[in-house]
Amino acid sequence: MSIYVGNLSYEVKEDDIKGIFAEYGTVKRVQLPTDRETGQLRGFGFVEMGTDAEEAAAIEGLDGAEWMGRDLKVNKAKPREDRGSSGGNRGGYSGGGRNRY
Repeated sequence: MSIYVGNLSYEVKEDDIKGIFAEYGTVKRVQLPTDRETGQLRGFGFVEMGTDAEEAAAIEGLDGAEWMGRDLKVNKAKPREDRGSSGGNRGGYSGGGRNRY
């Protein structure tokens, strides 16, 4: 399971995230998604901790904390499958519906 970290500064680096989460235990992995077109960070990320207890401590300690001028949103990440049932359409191209019939 991983932790969702939201409201991040666009200037944040992976090592910055590792640093604050390391205070709560072993950081196994950090993911900071970027925008496909601009390459800019999207303002959120995911962190995997060593144990469930470390994960719970990090969520408890960091949710709502001010860091880099922003109030962090920290909670358990929801599985990707549960993020809406739009049939996998993530915007942009809709399949060329007009010319199909």
